[in-house]
Amino acid sequence: MIDYCKQLCLALLLVAPASYAEVPPPRILVSGEGVVQLAPDIALLNLTVTREAKTAREALDANNEAMSSVLEAMQKQGIAERDLQTSNFAIQPRYYHPPRPTNGERKAPHIVGYTVRNSLGVKVRDLEQVGKILDASVTLGVNEGGNLVFSNDDPSAAIARARALAVADARTRAETIADAADVELGDILEISEQSHMPRPRPMMRAEMAMVASDSAAVPVATGENSYRVSVSMSYAIDQ
Repeated sequence: MIDYCKQLCLALLLVAPASYAEVPPPRILVSGEGVVQLAPDIALLNLTVTREAKTAREALDANNEAMSSVLEAMQKQGIAERDLQTSNFAIQPRYYHPPRPTNGERKAPHIVGYTVRNSLGVKVRDLEQVGKILDASVTLGVNEGGNLVFSNDDPSAAIARARALAVADARTRAETIADAADVELGDILEISEQSHMPRPRPMMRAEMAMVASDSAAVPVATGENSYRVSVSMSYAIDQ
């Protein structure tokens, strides 16, 4: 029994220093955020041509004719081939579903025609042409889609600036906490970024403006994109 107690005491003495070493040092945990607004320099359009006909061939021919006119118009507006991309193409049958009879067996649905959809992604680098392009595309046969997003071709500088602002914001918060707690702020122990892929957000204070001189062009507001980065930082407290 005595030998067992001695062994137990020895084990506790050996473990105790390690246990104390595992206690994390005092620290201050803060987060910071940086936001940079940037005027867009490109517009992304999604234009879809939809045509219906009794046969798939007729629907496809009609769709091809309309889309060819749209592509030609895009090139006349100065859109480069590298900024034009077919995003979706589909041929789907249209079915007629006979009503449920009061008596007798219900008839099976049958094909009454076909629908062909062809979508075109357009990157517009001259924002003054957006209104004209939208108007021309509808005139030439675009009858679906039309999604419009204003973005930035290379927002890396804005994101870097937002990241620096986020770190500075976290540092200011840590200093405020340290002063309030009457302690000295030490070295940075850990830092991590929360927003790895910031995305532009439209600003609500955008002003409506006609982006083309033609009064028939579609009016659009470009506004600004907001790039946001968040960081978490851990500071040691100097003893």
